[in-house]
Amino acid sequence: MSGKLRIVLIALMVLGAVSGCDSIAYYTQAVSGQAALLWRRQPIERLLADPALEPALRHKLLVIQQATDYAGEQLGLSAEGSYDSYVELQRRHLVWNVFAAPTFSTQPVSWCFPVAGCVDYRGYFSEAAARRYAADLQAQGFDVFVGGVDAYSTLGWFNDPVPSTVIQRPDHQLAALIFHELAHQRIYVADDTSFNESFASFVSLEGLRHWLDQQDQEELYLQSIEDLLEQQRFIDFVLDYREQFAALYARDMSADAMREQKRQLQAHMRASWQASLGAGADRYYGWFQGPLNNAQLSTVGSYYTWVPAFDALFRQSGEDFEVFYQAVSDLATLSPDVRQRRLMALMSAD
Repeated sequence: MSGKLRIVLIALMVLGAVSGCDSIAYYTQAVSGQAALLWRRQPIERLLADPALEPALRHKLLVIQQATDYAGEQLGLSAEGSYDSYVELQRRHLVWNVFAAPTFSTQPVSWCFPVAGCVDYRGYFSEAAARRYAADLQAQGFDVFVGGVDAYSTLGWFNDPVPSTVIQRPDHQLAALIFHELAHQRIYVADDTSFNESFASFVSLEGLRHWLDQQDQEELYLQSIEDLLEQQRFIDFVLDYREQFAALYARDMSADAMREQKRQLQAHMRASWQASLGAGADRYYGWFQGPLNNAQLSTVGSYYTWVPAFDALFRQSGEDFEVFYQAVSDLATLSPDVRQRRLMALMSAD
């Protein structure tokens, strides 16, 4: 099936499943935005054949080719046409996600979509459109937050291009991104973000370890582990405060008093993070300049929760990726409660 025909068919399927002007407008921008990416992409091979190609971009495209080939040959992650093209975008981010939550609740608003299932955000290809929708939600009394996203996977529905929004990343981070997104194409469970992200994160780290070891660049893998630990510290910090906000909202007090207590806790959260840094650099400075409302707190999930469980499963699989993927596929077929119990058992495995 041609790419254009597939886009039209999906558009008809999606638009036929929704009602209301807002829903139709939203899915129309999603379909047209995805179509624009696919129609503007250029094959990497063609770009590399151009002697006038800027050297820095040539280098990055070669890294992507190498990582994609390695994923298929060594990690059991066939790209099947994904990431063999490049799209130049004249914007800061690939998409902008809108998050929302009630004023006095840490439980985010969820939206459900075909294929992807239910997620705690709504994505837009236009920043202006995302902010208009966020303003509408804010006018309804919700806490809102808009965040930019530089890459995503269509889970194999399309041959995803590499967007220019990620091309400036260090080489090893580009490779890790390719491994991560291809892992999503291999196995994805609707409505279980923590499972999906933990699985893809483990495959990305393990794949990067193998890839860098082959190039005798273990120090970059160790740096990736350090980056992961720093990110986990940030996640743990935010989740701890999210529990403190939830405890506040459970108290019996007037709306005005609760609003003031919420403001004080937000200020304390900013100050506490800054105090925890010491003399270190703050890669999360921009994040802490946000409103720190319930919607922003919902953007931070424990996406690495099950990484140790997948590590244990990989070792139980004899460090054979195909055996491992079959075991993960078996987990994916279980009910959410049973799957979580299995993952917890793996976490405690020696």
